[in-house]
Amino acid sequence: MNIDDSSLDFGAEERLPQDKNKLPHPLTCLAHLGFRTAALTVFLFCGIFSSSSFISIFIFILLLLCVDFWVVKNITGRLLVGLRWWNKVTEEGANEWVYESRKPTSSIKNHPFETKLFWIGLILFPVLWFLMLFSSLFGLHIQWLPCVFVALMLNGANLFGYLRCKFSSRKDLTGAATSYFAGKMFSMASESSNTPQSA
Repeated sequence: MNIDDSSLDFGAEERLPQDKNKLPHPLTCLAHLGFRTAALTVFLFCGIFSSSSFISIFIFILLLLCVDFWVVKNITGRLLVGLRWWNKVTEEGANEWVYESRKPTSSIKNHPFETKLFWIGLILFPVLWFLMLFSSLFGLHIQWLPCVFVALMLNGANLFGYLRCKFSSRKDLTGAATSYFAGKMFSMASESSNTPQSA
């Protein structure tokens, strides 16, 4: 696991609108909720409005879930909250997970509404899919369980990755501040013990 926020300035090339009432990324907000809402809606109402086969509906839901996973992981997290997580393969062939956050000194600031929208969407949909798990189990719709498991895994992976980004960067800042002040106190204590005391 690697947590690095020293080299990142997500969106530094962007020019955000000066009007505080205008959302900087309206299409990104729509994409953040659009694909996941579409996947859940198709899942809930596919039997009512469609006479298509189970296989075609199942594949369509999986495609919506995969597009949602990619969009949230690669676009909306970076633009709306300045967080990004990804996997890289080292020269030795090992997988290394990287959790990144926008530099605190960045001139780009998150819009409060976009930040709330991002986190509400990120947390709400895994909960809704968890409810669909119980609905499928107790409603005896066992054929939909693989679809629900895929939805839970993809939504849960994004939630886990972004929570690691958010709290790991805070932990690193706290750890850096603690070690800095501990070093200062140690150097002050060693200086005071080395100074000769007058009689």
